[in-house]
Amino acid sequence: MYLLVFLVNTTYKVIFWLILIRAILSWVRPGVHDPNWRKILSFIYSVTEPILGPIRRLIPTGNIGIDFSPLIAMFLLSILRGFIINLLYSIGSNFMF
Repeated sequence: MYLLVFLVNTTYKVIFWLILIRAILSWVRPGVHDPNWRKILSFIYSVTEPILGPIRRLIPTGNIGIDFSPLIAMFLLSILRGFIINLLYSIGSNFMF
């Protein structure tokens, strides 16, 4: 059970940081002509887009021009992480003794 909690926490942290890095990169706009940057950006976008895309479709930026999908995704992932960890602990406590 502790292994599953560790995996959930680790997965959450990796996705959280990738979303944060993607948000920061959207402000900086690194050079995409460099093949190394292109590989890194491609990886970050391929991991985060399945999470951010549906949120962006539900809550469009409109005339504001600010994309709140990373913030909303981090919030929802945090809630999901807490729910899964509580579920794992409750399942684990039922199998003890």
